[in-house]
Amino acid sequence: MMKIIVFIMLSIAVLGAKVITIASYNVENLFDLKTSGYEYSEYVPNSASHWNLKNYNIKLKHIAKVIQDMNPDIIGLQEIESRQAFKDLKHKLTRDGLYYKYSAFAYKKDTTVKVGLLSKYPIISTKELVVNYSYRYRNILQVKIKIDNQILYLFVNHWKSKSGKENERIKSARVLYKEIKKVGFDHYIIALGDFNSNYNEYQTISKRNNNTHGKTGVNNILKTIYTQTNAQKAAHILCNTCLYNLWYDTIPDKRYSYIYKHKYDSIDNIIVNKKLLTSKVFHYKIRSMQNFQRTYLFNGEYINRWQLSRQRPHMHLGKGYSDHLPVEAKFIIN
Repeated sequence: MMKIIVFIMLSIAVLGAKVITIASYNVENLFDLKTSGYEYSEYVPNSASHWNLKNYNIKLKHIAKVIQDMNPDIIGLQEIESRQAFKDLKHKLTRDGLYYKYSAFAYKKDTTVKVGLLSKYPIISTKELVVNYSYRYRNILQVKIKIDNQILYLFVNHWKSKSGKENERIKSARVLYKEIKKVGFDHYIIALGDFNSNYNEYQTISKRNNNTHGKTGVNNILKTIYTQTNAQKAAHILCNTCLYNLWYDTIPDKRYSYIYKHKYDSIDNIIVNKKLLTSKVFHYKIRSMQNFQRTYLFNGEYINRWQLSRQRPHMHLGKGYSDHLPVEAKFIIN
C-alpha cells in the first residue's frame, strides 16, 4: 500500500512539473533595408548584391520557420543588425502563429550586428554589458526573467570571431564573469550565444589565435574547465563559483553547431551555474542539451546556410537559412 502511495505522489509531482525550452541561434546577418553606413558590402540595401525586399522577406520567413519548428520558450539571437530587423522577425513569427509577448534587444552600441532575446515569460529588467568601447566588441545583453515564481538571469553573448586573437574573447569573458559574480551564484544563471569558442577551446585553440599561453575565455575565465563530465556527476563536484557547459552532457560526436573547413565546432554554447544542476525547484533536464537539426538545415555534411553567389559582386540567391545550427536545452520547473 505504501509503495502505491509513493508512486502516486511521484506521478503527481512529475505531472505538475513544467518543461521550459531555452535556445540560442546565430541567424547569420539579418540586416534591414535601411542604409545606416555600418552594413557589410553585400547587405547594402537595393544594391547590386540584390539585398532587397524580396530576399529580406525570404530571409525572415526562413529564420522564422526554424524558430517555429523549435518553439522555444526563450531564445537568444545573434547577428541581427537593428531593432527594425528584430521587430520584423518578431512580427513574422506572430503572423505565423508563434507569439513572444516579451523581448529585449542590445541597441545601445552601433556595432554591425547585435544580439536580442525573445521570451514567452515576463522580462523584469534588461541591461547591456559594455565589454570595450571599440566596435570590435559587441555588448552582452543581460535579461532578468520571471518564470512562474522563479527568477532567471540570462546573458546573450556574441564574442569576437576567430579572426581575432584569444585575448579579445577573454575580455568578453571577464566582463561576463564579473557580472555573474555581482548577480550572485545563489541565483539561477544561464549564459548562452555564439562565443566563437569550442566547449574545449583550451584543447582546440589554433596557434594563430593563441596569444594567451593556452588560456581561454570560455574555459579558464568562466571556469568551465574544471568539470568535464555529464551533468549528473557535475552536480556533485562542481565548485560553487564554477560554471558548467552543457555540451559536456551530450556524447562527443553530437557536440557541434558549426562547420568550418569540414571541421565540426561547438562555438554556440549554453552555460549554467551549479544551482541549475542541483535545485529541486528549477533545474536543467539531464541529457536535453542538443543542436537542433532538420533535413532542410543540415544534410549530414553541410549546414544549409544563407547563400550568396560566388561571382562578384556577391548576390543573394534567396536560398538557405544560417551557417549555424541552433542549440537548445530543457529545464524543469516544479
